[in-house]
Amino acid sequence: MKKLLFFLLLSSLFSNAQEYVDLLKIGYGQTFNNDFEGTNKSTFVKFFDAGLILPVVINEKHVFITGADFSRNNLQLFPDAEYTSLYSTNLKIGLASTFSEKWTSTLVLLPKIASDYHAISGGDFYFGGFALIKFQKTEHLKYRFGIYASSEAFGLFTTPIIGWYYLSPNNRFEMDMSLPISADVSYSFGSTTLGVDYYGIGRSYNIHTKNELDMYVDLSSLEFASYIQFNAIEKSVLLRAKFGYSSNNYEVYAEGDNIDVGVSAFSFGDDRTQLNPNISGGLFLKFEAIYRFHIKTEEKEKEIENIID
Repeated sequence: MKKLLFFLLLSSLFSNAQEYVDLLKIGYGQTFNNDFEGTNKSTFVKFFDAGLILPVVINEKHVFITGADFSRNNLQLFPDAEYTSLYSTNLKIGLASTFSEKWTSTLVLLPKIASDYHAISGGDFYFGGFALIKFQKTEHLKYRFGIYASSEAFGLFTTPIIGWYYLSPNNRFEMDMSLPISADVSYSFGSTTLGVDYYGIGRSYNIHTKNELDMYVDLSSLEFASYIQFNAIEKSVLLRAKFGYSSNNYEVYAEGDNIDVGVSAFSFGDDRTQLNPNISGGLFLKFEAIYRFHIKTEEKEKEIENIID
């Protein structure tokens, strides 16, 4: 009975259009070449990321969301410097609620630690979160509206979220939009899926150095990619290869050299002095593995209920 309740709650919380939840996602990739502007030097970026979501049923209206995200970026921040690893680890603590057949909400808190992890201190802790309201327009279309905000090494950052999720009646064409943060458009041919996606990253990392000025990295990156995806084990295990372009803007500033506030792509009160040369964008290759939990259809739920009864 608990298993059936879990299926029913996920169906109501994620709505008819989206019939799955990605519980685990792992990715690894590398850029090919990133030039330091004004020099003849270059670097490349190796990156690894992993994300986990564990929903816990509370009652018929609410699901408690837990999970974590981890990322590591490795690159040279200055010409001829040693490679630096930048880490970010955040927890996911939230609540997904159902108000009616049309309206649902998701509220998630995102405390995190982001630095080079050489000497973790209180200054490496940041706090963020997002809130979403979702409206089921039709059986195949759902709208989402919300806001994301986070404290960062450079100050407060926030952005509105406007998007939609659409799944065609034949379950082949899919659009998952949460602008300006992410976008994914794909078409499934059964065992293979072709798609294009976009991801806008805004993060910061403290850097701890011995006998030198403490600094932080302001990462502002826009990633555009095409991908081919192989769908295995009844489309529960997805193996994805991506090729694209990332702006890879890793700007270094002195600790305390902040902006007033950042709103989406705009910075207000930004009179900072950048310490490293600009790093150009570059092409990248990335591989991802995803474990996707498929929510049961109404017919399958009834079959389960009949078996239980």
